Amino acid sequence: MKSIIAYIGIGSNLGDKSFNCRYSIDQIDTLPGCHVIDRSTLFKTEPEGVTGQPWYVNCVAQIAVMKSPFELLNGLMNIESAMGRVRRKRWEARIIDLDILLFGQEIRESHNLIIPHPLMHERRFVLEPLVQLAPDLVHPVFKLTIRELLNKLPIPPYSGTVEILKEET
Repeated sequence: MKSIIAYIGIGSNLGDKSFNCRYSIDQIDTLPGCHVIDRSTLFKTEPEGVTGQPWYVNCVAQIAVMKSPFELLNGLMNIESAMGRVRRKRWEARIIDLDILLFGQEIRESHNLIIPHPLMHERRFVLEPLVQLAPDLVHPVFKLTIRELLNKLPIPPYSGTVEILKEET
């Protein structure tokens, strides 16, 4: 089986958020059939769609995958669970959130998995880190590059801006 390049959106707004993101990437790299190629800078972002939550730390990982999208999803959900994530309601605060953003150029929709991620083109906290890794990658549905999708977003007001965190050495 040939490997496919996939992009995983990573976010945390509970506990040591930067550590949670970096640790989850280490765990993705241990999944059978997965190899982390690169990751973006860590970004500090305001929660979207909810109020009263701590800000997030977000990044995107680029991985080579030799498994199906459903097998990858299962592995990511196992990592979330092992890190202490409990799913109670949508958009609640979480120790870690791992989303398949893109899986090669696949377009897929099922009850528990939609590829490409259905909201990624609207989310600066996804596109900012993704453009670091693959600015010229073409979105399989919109036929625009990641940079073009980012440039189409409105310029954010003071709140909600994406702030790059300094990396720890």
